[in-house]
Amino acid sequence: MSDIDTPSWGIEPVPERLRVLGLLDGFLLWSNLSVSLLVIVAGAFLVLPADQFGLALSLPEAVGAIVGAAVVGSALLGLGGLIGADARVPAMVLMRAPLGRRGSYLPTGLNLIQCLGWAVFELIIIATGASALSHQVLGFGGVVFWKVLFGVVATALAFLGPVGFVRKYVRKFAVWVVIASLVYLSWWSLHGQHAVALWHRSGTHAFWPGFDLVLASVISWTPLVADYTRFARSRSVGFWSAGFGYFVPAIPLFALGAVIALSRQISDAPALLTAVASGGAASLLALLALTVDESDEAFANVYSAAVSLQNLLPRAPQRLLVGAAAAVATAGALVIDLRNYQPFLYLLGSFFVPLFAVLLADWLLSGRRYDRRAVFDAPELRLEMLFAWVGGFVLYQWLSPQGPSWWTSIVGHADPHALPWGGASLPSFAAAFALAAVARVAVRRRVILAGA
Repeated sequence: MSDIDTPSWGIEPVPERLRVLGLLDGFLLWSNLSVSLLVIVAGAFLVLPADQFGLALSLPEAVGAIVGAAVVGSALLGLGGLIGADARVPAMVLMRAPLGRRGSYLPTGLNLIQCLGWAVFELIIIATGASALSHQVLGFGGVVFWKVLFGVVATALAFLGPVGFVRKYVRKFAVWVVIASLVYLSWWSLHGQHAVALWHRSGTHAFWPGFDLVLASVISWTPLVADYTRFARSRSVGFWSAGFGYFVPAIPLFALGAVIALSRQISDAPALLTAVASGGAASLLALLALTVDESDEAFANVYSAAVSLQNLLPRAPQRLLVGAAAAVATAGALVIDLRNYQPFLYLLGSFFVPLFAVLLADWLLSGRRYDRRAVFDAPELRLEMLFAWVGGFVLYQWLSPQGPSWWTSIVGHADPHALPWGGASLPSFAAAFALAAVARVAVRRRVILAGA
C-alpha cells in the first residue's frame, strides 16, 4: 500500500507509516472545506427576513456573531483534530472511549444522518450554482442533471480517501483562482452600494441566535474531524491544521453572504446564487470556481458517512459504503428543499455541541491521551456519560427549542426560557462538560474505593 493509497483504511489506529499529512496538507484541506457556497448561504440567513427563515440581523450584529462563533468554533474544531491525531481512529470510533462501545452507536447514527444531510445540501448548492451558470451561458438550467453529475464526482473523490484527496486533488486545484474569485465577489457585493448605509441599516439585535447559527455550522465538523486528522503527523498538526485552517476563510465567507444578501436585496437563499450568476462575466467565472471547489465538502460528508458506518459494520467494504452513502445523498438532493437548511443547522448544534463537551471532558481527565485500550477495550456502555450528553442536549432545547414543528411544540410545554446571554450553545456545552467531569471523577473514586 502506497502512502496515498488509504481509501479503505478502517477503524484500527492509523500506523505511523500512513501518518503523512503535514501542517500545509491539513491547512489546505480544512481551509478548502471552509471555503463553501453553503457557508456564504449561511451568512445570508443571518440577515434574511424572518419569513424566509432568516434572523433579520443588522450587519454589525451579524459580523459580531460571525467573529465570536468562528473563534469559539474553530478552537473546538482544533481540539477535536488534536484528539483525533492522538487516538488515530475515526471520530465515531473515538466516541467509544467516553460513551462505551455500544454507547457510541447513538452518536454514530446521528452523525450518519448529519453527514448525509450535509451531503444533500452540498449537492443542492452545487447544482443550484451550476444551473445558474449553465442557464446564463447555455440557456439550460438542468438542476437534476447537475445533482446527479456532482453526486458521481463526490463518489469518485471519496474513493481517493483523505490522503489521496489532499495529494491528488486539493494540492492541484487552483487555490489562487478561488481566492481571486472571493476577492472579486467581495468587491462586486459592494460595487455601487453605500457601505455606510448598509452598515447602519436597521435590523434585529438577536446576537445569540446568530452566534448559535454560525457555531452550529462550524461545530458540525467536530464529529468528522478525526476521520482526517488521524492521518496527521502529530497532535499539534491535527490542532493547528483543523482549527486555524477552518478559521482563516470562515469570517470573510460568512460576512460575504450577509453583505451580498443586503446589498443585492436577496429575498431567499437560492436567489443569492442566481444574483451572483447574473452579475456579469467575472461573477460567472467566480461562481464557477466556487462551484467546482464545493465538491470537496460533498466528498468529506460522503466519506465520513461511510467511515461512521464502519463503527457499526467494521467488516463492510468501505468502497461499498461510500457508494451507498453517495447514492442516498444524491437521491435526497433531488427531493429536499434548501429552505429547510437553517432549522437543520440548529438541530445539529443541539446534539453535537454537548457531545463534544463530553468527549473533551473525558479526554482531559484521561490524562489528555487516548491509547488503543481506551477506545477498543472500553466498557459496553457508560451510562453516566450518556446522561451528561443528554443533559446538555435537554438544556440546549429548553433554552432554544429547535427541530421539526412537532418536536418544538412538545418542547414548548416545558416552558422554555432564553438566557439574556450565552444563547443555547455555550450553556449546553458548559453543562455537558461539567456533568461529564463530575461523573468521570465519581466513577474513578468508586473504582478506587472498590479496589481498596
